Amino acid sequence: MSAGLDVRKTYKLYIGGNFVRSESGRYLAAVSAAETHLENVCHASRKDFRDAVSAARSAFEGWAKKTAYLRGQILYRAAEMLQNRAGELAGEIVRSSRATAGQARREVLKTIDRLVYFAGWTDKYSQVFGSVNPVATSHFNFTTPEPTGVVVVLAPDEPALLPLPAITFTEILATSDLPGGVVNVLTGRRGDLVSHIAGHMDVNAIVDGAGVGDLSAKLQAGTALNLKRYFRRSITPEQWFIAEAEDPYWILDTVEFKTAWHPIGL
Repeated sequence: MSAGLDVRKTYKLYIGGNFVRSESGRYLAAVSAAETHLENVCHASRKDFRDAVSAARSAFEGWAKKTAYLRGQILYRAAEMLQNRAGELAGEIVRSSRATAGQARREVLKTIDRLVYFAGWTDKYSQVFGSVNPVATSHFNFTTPEPTGVVVVLAPDEPALLPLPAITFTEILATSDLPGGVVNVLTGRRGDLVSHIAGHMDVNAIVDGAGVGDLSAKLQAGTALNLKRYFRRSITPEQWFIAEAEDPYWILDTVEFKTAWHPIGL
């Protein structure tokens, strides 16, 4: 009896709450640390990136208007669903990296904890980082943080939950309460898109978690086009597991501060 055909899964892009194929029609092989062909992933194109930015911009206003409490509850829900599929994601980490079962489980549990941690900040960071400012006139003067807009995040290659298993994580996001377009995930080669990311006029901020020298330089050069923010957050894989990666001041990377004056009634 002949063996069955080995049909490998092809992971799609996640744009606007939907799983879509790359308009380029190109795919890349996802390989393990041992160079074993695992699955296939879409090779995102410039058009795919523009679609993702458009989806993010369309979702921005609705997401920003949701209460801080509701945004936190949605992140808690994503953490809950991630916990329900923790075993599956740990298995993906093992097969796509050199991690042991124990290391993979540690990574998944830390990811759940990190989601819960930042979910808890959604209704607190405004009070912590905002202020009531002393002024010499008969006014109240308030400074409050507001979301900056469309943010592009370049993920590092390690820890492993960030590459191939992260595409599985989008399936969790798709079935959670997170509105479509708030998070969009593209796969492919960073070098193919970095110039488009740097030059796109509707991108407000870039968080560079990869920290690849020449690519980071191109991203920073692009900030001059529309004064987009650029932050480099490339830390070692082990540092992702310690308090350094839970710095609440990282939240300020992607917020703007608005100051409002209000007259004091007599």
